[in-house]
Amino acid sequence: MRPAEEAARAAGLAGPLGELLPPVDFCCAYGSTLLHARPDSSSMVDYILGVPDPLQWHSENLERNPDHYSGWMARLGPGAITRLADNIGVGVYFNPFVEWRDKRIKYGVVRMKDLAMDVLTWDRFYLSGRLQKPVHVLVDNWDIRKINTINLKMATSASLLLLPAEFTEYDLYAQICSLSYMGDLRMLFAEDKNKVKKIVEGSFPSFQSMYRPLIQEYIAEGLLKTSSYGQQKAFHQDCGASATNELFSYLPWTIQRRTQGRFASNCKEMPTRAAVSSKDVAATCVRKALRRRVMVSSARQAVSGLLASGGAVAARYLGKKISKAWKSRTV
Repeated sequence: MRPAEEAARAAGLAGPLGELLPPVDFCCAYGSTLLHARPDSSSMVDYILGVPDPLQWHSENLERNPDHYSGWMARLGPGAITRLADNIGVGVYFNPFVEWRDKRIKYGVVRMKDLAMDVLTWDRFYLSGRLQKPVHVLVDNWDIRKINTINLKMATSASLLLLPAEFTEYDLYAQICSLSYMGDLRMLFAEDKNKVKKIVEGSFPSFQSMYRPLIQEYIAEGLLKTSSYGQQKAFHQDCGASATNELFSYLPWTIQRRTQGRFASNCKEMPTRAAVSSKDVAATCVRKALRRRVMVSSARQAVSGLLASGGAVAARYLGKKISKAWKSRTV
């Protein structure tokens, strides 16, 4: 059994959620609870739930579990819940601090087509960033795991453009893990400063199982060469113009169009390929595009979460986050 699966089973995640929630087409557990074989009893288990129609799903869930929602959102009903997620947030509606069995869970509900679109295009770079890290998939009726291989290749390519010519396997996974935190406002005050380090070190074998097939593909294409660095595998990458443009071509058009200026940002037609003059230019383009996307998405989702949860629940959740962040900065 892989480490993430073992941790998930120990956390009680292997049991079906069907007895609690309406049916879903996709369900995965993610977050810090997957890093420990025996998670702390006070830890909150995080889930992403993909559904075909959030309006219908929330209608049924409100009948089953009205106490999962804040009082005022329950009164406003499923229409308001869906509009809040779509118009203010990034398409995901979270219910935190839900008591289930002997655990506390948080689940986010997203429309399946929005999940697939983010995974394939990084248009919001929110859930796609979560799926670049190890997760434990419980339900997958849409073959999201297969679709996610495209997301993993784009994450690997973006990370290689941001890394120097020589780096270790750990460096690569740390860079991949960092992509979805670039520009995240929570990292300034409400996240553990060692979060990336803890994620990579806590789930290193899972990163390897996710990314080693892609690494082998890049080696076969001549983009990477392997060497050793102590007990770690190390790599040397080709930083020439041809290799850089090949990596850049693997990125979604939402990132590539940054090289085309304002015209491309309003253009609905996607050109066959964007070109960059150097690796530095490509890295700058990737960094700016991801920072902007993550900053906007994290801010929108934070406002959405505040409105959805109400003041007391939001303060409780933020307090836990800030407490963890403070501890990481005072160690």
